[in-house]
Formats: sequence, C-alpha cells, structure tokens
Amino acid sequence: MKKRKILFLGESYRADAITWMNGLKEFGDFEIICWELKTPNDGIFNRILRVLEFNFALFKIKKIVRKQKPDMVIAERTTSYGFLAALSGVQPIAIAQQGRTDLWPENSISLPLKKIIQNYAFKKANLIHAWGKIMTQSMQKANVDMNKVLVLAKGIDLESFVFNDNKENKINAIITRSLLPEYRHETILKAFHIINEKGFDFALTIVGDGTELENLQVTAKKLQIDSKVKFTGRIDNKKLPKLLQSSNFYISMPITEGVSASLFEAMASGCYPIVTDVPGNKSYINHRENGHLIAIDDYKMLAEEIIWAFENPNHRSEVINKNRLFVTENANYKLNMKIIADIYHQLIIKTKK
Repeated sequence: MKKRKILFLGESYRADAITWMNGLKEFGDFEIICWELKTPNDGIFNRILRVLEFNFALFKIKKIVRKQKPDMVIAERTTSYGFLAALSGVQPIAIAQQGRTDLWPENSISLPLKKIIQNYAFKKANLIHAWGKIMTQSMQKANVDMNKVLVLAKGIDLESFVFNDNKENKINAIITRSLLPEYRHETILKAFHIINEKGFDFALTIVGDGTELENLQVTAKKLQIDSKVKFTGRIDNKKLPKLLQSSNFYISMPITEGVSASLFEAMASGCYPIVTDVPGNKSYINHRENGHLIAIDDYKMLAEEIIWAFENPNHRSEVINKNRLFVTENANYKLNMKIIADIYHQLIIKTKK
C-alpha cells in the first residue's frame, strides 16, 4: 500500500485527536501533518485574537498544502477546522463533528454564521464522521447527505485500558474531563462535601487542566474536602490507564455530551460510571442498570446515587463486567481505526482517478 500524507486540522494535543492520528499511522501507515490555531480560547482578549488568527488561517494552510502536497485533509469541528478543510483545496476531505452538535453554545449570537459555515463544510466533505448515533440527529436536521456519514467510534486501546475489578472498601472516584465551566466540576465537589458530611471515606482525583482550576481548588478548600481531593493537572495520556484502574467510580457532569471517549476508557477500566442525564450519555447508560444518570447540577442527587452504588457492591461488580464487554464489542480501537484507515485509502484512490 502506497504511503500517503494526511493534513490534520485540529487541536493536536487533545486525547481524542491523538487517538485519531495514532490510529491512522498504525493501521493506515499514514504520515500526519498537523496545523492548529495557536491562540488560547479563553478570555475576551484571546478570543478576539483567535478570530483574527482564524481569518488568516487559510493562507497558512494553503502554504502547507503547496509545500507538503497532502493526499487528504481531515478536521475536527464542523464550524471551525472543518470549514478550513473545505476551503483548503485538498481532496478528499473528512470532517468530524465533535459533540451532539457543533452549533454551541445554543444561545450564541454567532449561531446564524456558524450554521452557514457548517453547511458549507458538510456540503464539501467527502466523509463526515459521527462518532456515535447521537450525532446524526443534528446532521439530519441540517439536511446532510447521510450517505456521506460514517457512524463509528474511534474506540479505545483495550490493551492499555485494562480491566480491574477494584473491590477496595472506599470510594475512589476520578474525573477526567477538562476543567471548564460546562463540565460542572463544582457540582461534583458539592456532592462529595455531602458524602464527607455523612461520614463516608473517599478519595477524589481530578485529572486535567482548564480555566476553572483555581476556582475549584478554592471551592474544595471552602468545602473542607481539599485533603481528599487531588488535582493532577494535565498528564501524559499514557499515565491515565493506571489512574482509572486504581479508581472504582467515574464521575462526569457535563451539560452537553456527544460520544465520550473518557466514558469508554472508564468503562473499560472497571470504573462504575455516574454521568449527567443528557442525550449523549443516555445512548450508553441506563439509570441503575449499567451506571447512573444524574440531573444537570443536582449535587444532592449525585451524592445520593454515589452512596447508593457504593453500598451495593454486588450490583457494581455486575455492572462493570457488563460494561467492559460492551466496550470490547463496540469501541475497540484496533478494529474501528483499521476500518477508518481503509476507508481513507479508498477515498484517496477514488479521488485521484
């Protein structure tokens, strides 16, 4: 098979992006060239600078295309990098919607412009990734040609995320989401304050970095649980499996969700999942069947359900075994990324004819 070059437009440091690119290298023998916006997306001043950088991005991308001559372009987020991919002049184009919808936040004043940009990206793309079925609903509303849509998760490396039936008689919980307002870490801290007040021993590990780090550290101290809460900061993705394997609860409270690789990683590692009651999570979790679904921002319910699950160890053991099997059958990185890599090669061959 001829070695091909792919231009990846997106945030190359993100775990999802790393999984995507590594899979293409491993199972498609692709060479990956990366480009991404350099300005952080936090604070009003940085956001203005980022918009300006975005306006000049196409010139930089075209320069890379002339120099590197990639055989294909792939991009994450249909309203930003996906749009740039559509304008790049490279064929074929594969774009990936990152959440239940990329038209977010839903009350944004730029929503009409985002719809126009997204529709253009959808129209120009040869392949559109929906990492889960939940993502196809917004695509159908946007009148996307569903023949171009591939519904398949990238999957996770089951050899790295090894199953561990942790029976330690203590709540060892972990959060692996970015420290951003939409992930509602404060709700989780409030729940563990209640758990602490009720006399249950626990350890809470918060993995990752983000704009909320300092606020969350202050909150943990105010709630007098800081001695039991560990903030790891951003870590090497290779260290994550061990942290998950040493935990018995996975907590995630986002206000919106698409297809969460973090959830799959936790399920594969033997963590009992407790997540928000939103469509993306409901695609995989049924309340008190294979995890728990919590109303958004309901920290009292979250505390109650963590305690309920902790006091029912036989139920937890049954659930985590069932969840490992589900991930093995539906989110196997080696199987899924081989399929995706093969499709890319076929697209390139078809386009070059």
